[in-house]
Amino acid sequence: MKTGKIPKATITRLSFYYRQLELLEFDGYRMVSSEKLAWLCQVNPAQVRKDLGYFGEFGVRGVGYDVIDLQQEIKKILAVNRNWNMGIVGIGNLGSALLQHQNFPTRGFSFVAAFDSDENKIGKVLSSGLMIKDIRDLKETVKELNIEIGVITTPPSVAQGVADIFSEAQVNALLNFSPTQIHVPETCLVENIDFTIKLDILTYKLKNEI
Repeated sequence: MKTGKIPKATITRLSFYYRQLELLEFDGYRMVSSEKLAWLCQVNPAQVRKDLGYFGEFGVRGVGYDVIDLQQEIKKILAVNRNWNMGIVGIGNLGSALLQHQNFPTRGFSFVAAFDSDENKIGKVLSSGLMIKDIRDLKETVKELNIEIGVITTPPSVAQGVADIFSEAQVNALLNFSPTQIHVPETCLVENIDFTIKLDILTYKLKNEI
């Protein structure tokens, strides 16, 4: 397994494969061919075989993949066969919506702490049961609750400062919903979720491809 040379796009597609395998299991499928899995994920069969081939041999030629077994293998590859504790900073509309999103806990991602700097919000108990903590308590809470992933849903002007606090607290994986690029040490991983970029892509395609 050559994990050091695996393209980021392959990891993204593995996540898509996993979700389609869940749906196939729900529909009663026991086996699935690379052709069907490729069609469901809108890629070609060779791409499916290549992506999975980075990690070993999972299918049977002429038969396909065992739906449940392949799900479990992909969960191991993506390290979602365990629970991950997350802390979120910025409890506005977006932060509140993410805390209520049921997909996170069902996938093994648990928000265990919520932070803000607004004195009017600190101490408030959310519908999820979490009490909003002062961001000044972040470092201590990270250690106490073993927070491994930080989520940033703050205004752009303070996102970098929040990223710095997470980094100082040894949280080395950040999901940034703030529409600004943040700078972190090389040891820290960042995924930026900027909805406006996705909208730009949609409008370009709407104008040029339809």
